[in-house]
Amino acid sequence: MADLVLYGSPLSPFARKVEMVLGEKGLDYDFENVSILPMPDWFAELSPARRIPVLRDRSIGEEGILGTIPDSSAICGYLEKKAPTPAVYPQSAYEYGRALFMEEYADSVMAMLGGMGIFRAVVFPKFQGKESDLDTARTTWREKLPPVLDYLEQTLDGNAFFVGGELSIADISVAAQIAQLDIVVGTPDEARWPGVVGHYQRMTELPGLTSNLAACSKVLANVVPEKLDLS
Repeated sequence: MADLVLYGSPLSPFARKVEMVLGEKGLDYDFENVSILPMPDWFAELSPARRIPVLRDRSIGEEGILGTIPDSSAICGYLEKKAPTPAVYPQSAYEYGRALFMEEYADSVMAMLGGMGIFRAVVFPKFQGKESDLDTARTTWREKLPPVLDYLEQTLDGNAFFVGGELSIADISVAAQIAQLDIVVGTPDEARWPGVVGHYQRMTELPGLTSNLAACSKVLANVVPEKLDLS
């Protein structure tokens, strides 16, 4: 049994982000699936915002709130302090600030579009035995998502990474959200956004993302057996 346990779902882009950081740092951890529909009382106690994921460090506390940290950004910050090498946050003040911004941009703007506008519209009805809300998904894919992808393409500007020429929380956070699209509708148009797609394809080689995508495929195998074409 590992000291670290991550409570959540592999389908959560925020749990995915944490898994990628854990993978980069080579930290052993246990993963415990938590259904939030409905959320069990014991987990609601650990996550006052009623969101996943939550990390527990058993070396600090094995029961109750002690030893737990909710929120993916707080968790990743904790892991950086706990295992500083290899670093996933830049050292220079400016690059550190840029990386934090990109993390927040991914967690808010990208998550809202890819999560609420596409993933939830496609997948959540399927879990309830209903038809996907393809109108919402198509509108998001065709109209709302392109400006965000344009911004990411511009920010990369032909570079391999978003900040400082090295892998950072910025790359991890963006890739975790692009993956949310990939698992149900595929990647964006490579001809239009070659930098973004190329960046994501490189990120899929990271151990944390590789294992997460495999877990997602198993969960969705009978729900969304094929990626949908929203073009």
